[in-house]
Amino acid sequence: MSLRSKYLIINCDDFGQSPPMNEAIMHLLEERKVSSATIMAPAPGFEEAAEWSKRRGQSNVGLHLTLTSEFEAIRWKSLTGHSSLHDENGYMHKTVEAFERNADTAAVMKEIGAQHDAVRRYGIPIMHADNHMGSLYGIVTGRSHIPQVLRQCAKWSLPFRLFRKVHPADPLLSSIPGVERIVAKASALAGVLGVAIPDYLLSHPFEVEEGETYAQFKQSMIAKMYNLPDGISETYIHPAVEHTRMLREVPHWEKRVWEYRLMLEDDFAYAIKDAGVMLTDYDYIRRHGRASRILSACTLARELLRK
Repeated sequence: MSLRSKYLIINCDDFGQSPPMNEAIMHLLEERKVSSATIMAPAPGFEEAAEWSKRRGQSNVGLHLTLTSEFEAIRWKSLTGHSSLHDENGYMHKTVEAFERNADTAAVMKEIGAQHDAVRRYGIPIMHADNHMGSLYGIVTGRSHIPQVLRQCAKWSLPFRLFRKVHPADPLLSSIPGVERIVAKASALAGVLGVAIPDYLLSHPFEVEEGETYAQFKQSMIAKMYNLPDGISETYIHPAVEHTRMLREVPHWEKRVWEYRLMLEDDFAYAIKDAGVMLTDYDYIRRHGRASRILSACTLARELLRK
């Protein structure tokens, strides 16, 4: 890979969440407008998404490790039924904080294994793994399950959504206190375990920001293409079709429709090409995203010894 090459993965999160989301993601995969999608085994639309993927022999579907259920209008339970994974209503926790404070680690790993098995039963070759709402990263309380998850991904020989560097322009990740050290330790551990990861993870607000219009959102995403860092980056979207009930009952569903619409825009496709960005997928990361185990071990030791 040239040092000046810019590679981008566009992943659709939440495949299997609901029929309106499935419709959008299936269309984008069919039209090859995105790199991949990650599927939610506990969610209500999982069977539809899995059967479609199996029927098409879809090879760019990953596993969206799902430990939270955030929307009142769409709730789901764990596959394994452990009480620590559920709230008082018997569904997965609504917030990352509730999950981090209550989930038993052994139960988490058993659930992750069950979700992996559920996807494999459909004969879908899993391309990579990532995490719904970032619940495994320890973002809120510092209680992280990343070491356990990376060990599991090493056993499965799957790349994982992590990153080596923080892009200073990223609105979410660059605002996390101490994020550089957190990333250094986690990415070094991935290297030691032989788990392939991207160089950067690029986010954008999940919500419709105050006063934001579709045109402003589109321009911000196009600008991101021209400011992409060198290396392998991933960005993620949550596309969905317009749906009356979802617009009424699910917060920020309008943003989901915007993300779907953007992927179909000729202007966005032109910007990617004009900016010299090469769209790729996690198979490329599997082949090019591993770090030296020796250098990673040295980095990890240095970070663990720092006060």
